[in-house]
Amino acid sequence: MKLSRHARNNIRLYKIELRDILLTIRSPDQTVIEGNRAVALRTHPNRFSGYPLKVVYEQSGEDITIITAYPLKKKHWR
Repeated sequence: MKLSRHARNNIRLYKIELRDILLTIRSPDQTVIEGNRAVALRTHPNRFSGYPLKVVYEQSGEDITIITAYPLKKKHWR
């Protein structure tokens, strides 16, 4: 798993743990495919003030590149 600079900065800013990102990718509440990128959303109990974590990533074979990860600002998401 590789992290972009943007993802590393957001992980530090929002205090996101790598296991939160892996859990969001492996078992998301919702997934949307946008071109060659996937967007995974998952709510983590007692984390991020109840907001879902959004992870945008690209997967090529076994390699996963995390583009960005951050808690959404809206509680109501599609």
